[in-house]
Amino acid sequence: MSRIGKQVVQIPDGVTFSVDGLEITAKGPKGELKAQVSDRVVFEVNEADKTIAITPVDKALDSAIWGTTRANVANVVKGVSEGWTRALELHGVGFKMEVKGRKVEMRLGFSHLIEYDLPEGIEATIENNVLTISGISKQLVGQVTAEIRAFKKPEPYKGKGFRYTDEIVRRKAGKAAKTE
Repeated sequence: MSRIGKQVVQIPDGVTFSVDGLEITAKGPKGELKAQVSDRVVFEVNEADKTIAITPVDKALDSAIWGTTRANVANVVKGVSEGWTRALELHGVGFKMEVKGRKVEMRLGFSHLIEYDLPEGIEATIENNVLTISGISKQLVGQVTAEIRAFKKPEPYKGKGFRYTDEIVRRKAGKAAKTE
């Protein structure tokens, strides 16, 4: 039995949810998302209670896809109602970034400027040294954030580079002086 799969998904006000074969669609104030689902689960949408119950076709064989599908449906519903955000901090002397239209321009200590084109549905804002990525798709927000972080991961000696705001970077002592 899946503990996650047994939980129902609450549909917030202003969000409509529909199932069409193997595709789910959620529409809300932030936009519309579609997702493919497995044929090993069955959806029961209760309009009166504003809930979505998901049950597996075979509980013994389909418990993993049951919990995963329920989590993905909850992420889609939250995305169209509230949206998803992820924030990166940039540490380092002389490192700069700015948003110009649909691009994020970064100077990260390399000999060249790095330009990152934002995909459709993603917005970026910069405040001080914090880059905030927001959108309705949790997967896309996480992917864009990870790709930007990969340009300059935090290094362990001085901690320079991009880090998530909730990330803790373990620091190393560095080269010790020789004693005789």
